Amino acid sequence: MKAKVWLIGAGPGDPELLTLKAVRALSEAEVVLIDDLVNPLILEHCPNARVIAVGKRGGCRSTPQDFIQRLMLRYARQGRCVARLKGGDPCIFGRGGEEAAWLQAHGIEAELVNGITAGLAGATQCGISLTLRGVSRGVTLVTAHTQDDSPLNWSALAQGGTTLVVYMGVNKLEEVRHGLLAGGLAGETPIAMIENASLPQQREQRSTLMQLCEDAAQFKLRSPAILVIGDVAAQAASSSALLQIPA
Repeated sequence: MKAKVWLIGAGPGDPELLTLKAVRALSEAEVVLIDDLVNPLILEHCPNARVIAVGKRGGCRSTPQDFIQRLMLRYARQGRCVARLKGGDPCIFGRGGEEAAWLQAHGIEAELVNGITAGLAGATQCGISLTLRGVSRGVTLVTAHTQDDSPLNWSALAQGGTTLVVYMGVNKLEEVRHGLLAGGLAGETPIAMIENASLPQQREQRSTLMQLCEDAAQFKLRSPAILVIGDVAAQAASSSALLQIPA
C-alpha cells in the first residue's frame, strides 16, 4: 500500500462547513492527528480511526512540530492511511505547505485538502463581505504572530487599500493599533473583533482602530479570534446596506 498523508482543513469550527473531500478522506483514515481548535464533532466522520491529539495553541503548552511530523512519517511508513486534521485551511497559517514538503522529502505522498479559513467564515457570520464593490476591492490576510517575532510592515499594510484580516492578534492589539496608525491608517477605521468564528459561542464586537485596545478589554476578547479592519467592517448583510452599494 502506497504511503500517504492527508493534510485536511477542518474549517473554523462549524461541522457543516467541512468539504465533501475532507469527509471522504477522513472516512478512509486509520490514524488522525488532530489540532486543538478542531471541533470534536468532526471526528464522527472517522469513527474507526485512532485519534491522537497534537494541539498547538498560542500561550499554551504545545506539541512540538518535529514530533508531529515524525508521527505522520511513522504511521505512513506502516502503510496506514494518515490524516492530519487542522483548523481552518492548512495553507492559511496552518503549516500545511511546510508539512507537505517535509513528507515528500521523506518519500511520503501528501495531499492537501482545503478548508474554509476563519477570517472568511467569521466575517460572513457577522454580515461582513471582505470584498465589496465601491468599498473594498481586495483582502489581505496576515498573522500578528511571526516565527521569529519580527514586526510586520504595518506601513505597507496601512497603505494597501484592502480589507485587512489579522489572525493571532489578541495578544498584540497595541502593536496592531500603533503600527497601522503610524502607517497612516485613520483612527476612525472600522474594526470587527470576531471570537470563535462559526461556532454557537461566536461573539462579535465592532470598534475603531483608535478604540481597539479599550473596546477589546471591555469586551474581554479571547483567542481564537480574528480582526477585520477596513470600511467593510461597518457593513452588514442587510437589504438597506446592499442598496447603498454603487452599481
